[in-house]
Formats: sequence, structure tokens, C-alpha cells
Amino acid sequence: MKKRIAPALLAWHETENKREMPWKGEKDPYKVWLSEVILQQTRVEQGLDYYLRFIKKYPTLEKLAKAKDEDVFKLWEGLGYYSRCKNLLFTARFIQQELKGHFPDNYANLLQLKGVGPYTAAAIASFVFNQPHAVVDGNVFRVLSRVFGINTAIDSTAGKQIFAELAEAQLDTKQPGLYNQAIMDLGATVCKPFLPTCDHCPLQKICTAYATGTVHKLPVKEKKLQKKRRWFYYFILEHEGKWMVSKRGAGDIWENLNEFMLIESESAQTWSDNAIQSLLKEQLGIQKAEIVSISAEQRQLLTHQEIRGQFMHVRLKSVPKSLQNQQWQTIKAIRKLSFPKFITQYLDNREKLLFP
Repeated sequence: MKKRIAPALLAWHETENKREMPWKGEKDPYKVWLSEVILQQTRVEQGLDYYLRFIKKYPTLEKLAKAKDEDVFKLWEGLGYYSRCKNLLFTARFIQQELKGHFPDNYANLLQLKGVGPYTAAAIASFVFNQPHAVVDGNVFRVLSRVFGINTAIDSTAGKQIFAELAEAQLDTKQPGLYNQAIMDLGATVCKPFLPTCDHCPLQKICTAYATGTVHKLPVKEKKLQKKRRWFYYFILEHEGKWMVSKRGAGDIWENLNEFMLIESESAQTWSDNAIQSLLKEQLGIQKAEIVSISAEQRQLLTHQEIRGQFMHVRLKSVPKSLQNQQWQTIKAIRKLSFPKFITQYLDNREKLLFP
């Protein structure tokens, strides 16, 4: 494989990564395991306080193993997914009683522990024991899908296999713990799900998504239809009277209909001229553009979901290299294209302005 991300990632991790967490660099397998169990299904911001409280009350695996169930569950209160807490207690007692307090020190044996899957086993094996096993979490999926331009859904069987193999192939086997921490932190702080700061990314020069203007489209998820409310933010990019359009893919609403550049968010966002300029600069390398208009919030009810969002009309002075291979259509051509009702409603409301 020609593209290698480890050198740039490790250099960034050493000189620029400022993400501090109490379990980073930790060599006690109990503390790393505890942090990973807490962070399953939980945001770092929420899990941090729980971790600190657990470590203060149960600083060792032995103390946790000897704790009363009700005390541990009380400390867990508010984290949800209580099966994690049950597994935590079961595994602590199993290690203390059956393994005589010796935490497993290799990936295969870690996988045998209740509540420990491939990700957690890889995290403990690499962070604590410096063993060459790649972690694959949401952050890693996102970085790899964008850097390598992979459109296979990350939650599909094929996708999981592809990304697992790619993660192992890219792993720095001499410094697996540092590499795993670096790629996870990059995904959490730079290659974020929404509004990634591509301008500050050490992998920007080799990133396929950045080069093709598709950062906002990756990673792909198969199970989007489970969402009840979605926020669609459309960017109408205009240059010399032509607008950029693309077709929606399969496996989601509005299949094969046309749309403008879409950025989907899991929550409502506030847009301003500065926020739009920042997005254009970070993701597309557009230094300056004219913000023609920012629409009011639009809304459409579908059978199983509600779509909300806005339209940002932006006039470009020039087309960046990343967007030059996209479809740019005249107003006359756009009139003949099929769009979802969510878009046509907006266009109809502005018809006199947009289609004079």
C-alpha cells in the first residue's frame, strides 16, 4: 500500500496534539480497561467525571472486585447501558478470583474477558503492553474513510472487514500505542464528524476526500433511516452563473434525485457568514467567497423522519481544484433536473430571485 499515514500522525501527536485525558499514557491495565468500559456508548466529556470518581473510590481492581454491587451501581448511576456495569463487576471478580489478580497481558486472552470486544482488547494490548493491534472506533473509521476515500458503509459487514484490515495495515507496529492514540485523537479533535478543521490536519496533503471535495460525504453509514430527525444544510455553490449539483446515492431517502452540496448534522446548527467562510476554507480550500443568502429554517415531514435544515447560497470567485470535477450546471439546465421536495420548496419560494 503506497499511502502511509503513520509518520505524519506520530509527528503531529508529538508536537501538536494537546488532547489531555487522565488515562492517556497509563500503563495500569485496570485503569485503561475501566476508561474503555466507561467510554463505550458515552461521550468523553460525560465519561471523564465518572472515571475520576471510580478511580478515587476503587483505585485498584482488587477494591472494585470486593465492592458491593449496589455501591458500584450507585456510582454508575446516570451513565446508562447498565450491562456495562454488570460486566465490569463480573470481570473484576473473575480476574481477582480466577486469575489471582493478574490482568491478561495479550490480545487473545483479553478477548476472553466478559464485556471486552476487539476494540477494547486492542486498546489495552497496545496502550499497556505495546502489542501491535489496531483500534477501530468511530474516530478511526472517520479518518480512514476520508483519507482513503472509502465509500463502503462503516456499519456494513463488508465495511467493518475493509476498515479492520486497513487499520491493521496502517498500524505502526513499533509504536502501536502511540499510533492508536494519535489516530483516535485526530478523529476527535481535527477530523471531526461535523465541521472538521482540515486546514490543520497533518494528513491533508494525502487525503482523498479533501482532494475531491467530499469530506462532508464521508464516512458513509448504512442505517441512516433509523433517525427520526435529521438536519440537512445545503450549500448552493455558484460560479459564473453555474451551480454545483450532484445525485444522491442508493440506500437513503431521495435516491437518485439531485441536490446541492449537503452537510448533514446530528443536531441543529447556527450559521453565520463567518461560520460559512470557515467551513469553505477548512474543507474546500476556498479562501474568500460572497455569502449571497442564508435561508430561514426549512422543514419537511416524511413517513418515518423529519427533515430540517437551511440553504446557504454562496458565490465563488473561482472553483477550487477539489471541486473542478463536480457537475456545474446552468440555471436553464437546473430547471430540468429532479430535486427532492425539500429543495424544490425552497427554490419555488425564491423563484423570482433565482430564476429571473
